[in-house]
Amino acid sequence: MLRIENLQKSYGKHKVLNGLNMEVKKGELFGFVGPNGAGKTTTIKIMAGLLRADSGQVWIEGIDALKEADQLKDKIGYVPDFFGIYNNLKVMEYMEFYASTYGLVGQEIKEYCMSLMDKVGLIEKSEVYVDELSRGMQQRLCLARAMIHNPDILILDEPASGLDPRSRFELKRILKELCANGKTVIISSHILAELSEMCNSIGIIKNGTMIQQGSIEEIVSAVNIENPLLIHVLNHPELSRKYLRNHPLVKSVSIDGTEFQVTFMGGKEEEAKLLEEMIALKIEVVSYGRKRDNLESIFIEITKD
Repeated sequence: MLRIENLQKSYGKHKVLNGLNMEVKKGELFGFVGPNGAGKTTTIKIMAGLLRADSGQVWIEGIDALKEADQLKDKIGYVPDFFGIYNNLKVMEYMEFYASTYGLVGQEIKEYCMSLMDKVGLIEKSEVYVDELSRGMQQRLCLARAMIHNPDILILDEPASGLDPRSRFELKRILKELCANGKTVIISSHILAELSEMCNSIGIIKNGTMIQQGSIEEIVSAVNIENPLLIHVLNHPELSRKYLRNHPLVKSVSIDGTEFQVTFMGGKEEEAKLLEEMIALKIEVVSYGRKRDNLESIFIEITKD
């Protein structure tokens, strides 16, 4: 669906994108996350055809987005971080106005606009003025507007910013439903925990470069592989101590009674082998696993200087 290779963008002497590479598969709900100023919005504007890149390649459904941007207008729906609204229009008038910019008019389009408003939970607000809507409702209205030409891919820049918990919940529900119906959704944020609750995959950008990409589980594992193994045994603590300290992949062992904190340099297969060998020594293992950090600390660890 989307493939970016070696994307470069500078503003004067300030390099915003520095060889960015990323890939999003069809039907994914992809979370694009990074600190403020990492290059998320610049990347999204290039994807949407609103900004020119200095160099690199962006392919969307096999179309060269940098050279043939006009061909992508019907395929992309874009919701910016600061969305434009017209306060003197009612919700239905707002939708019909944007439909007309795509040449969509008539009773059939009016019915389609109603179905979109129903999808985002605004069907009862069709005759309400836009400025009377809450921020969460305005955000959902802008999402409906972005879908008015039935695009294949939706790109949302910080859509949950400033929303209350209920509005965030509704937004997540709508986006998951869209992906279940075959849409591809790219959503940016600077909060990893926020995206982890709804996204199939995550890309973490720092200083204009993709530094981690994959599922939440893959990213957590990549970080936590450096975290110690926590092992709690029921018996043979002395045997456990000798075995662990003599293991070639163990750098250090901290002991608190029958609980061990082990700096272990192996991967998942080696972890499984270690547990198997301890059990073979008749050591009764109560709990066994890597120490897990929360998502905020993982994000800080990945993006720190």
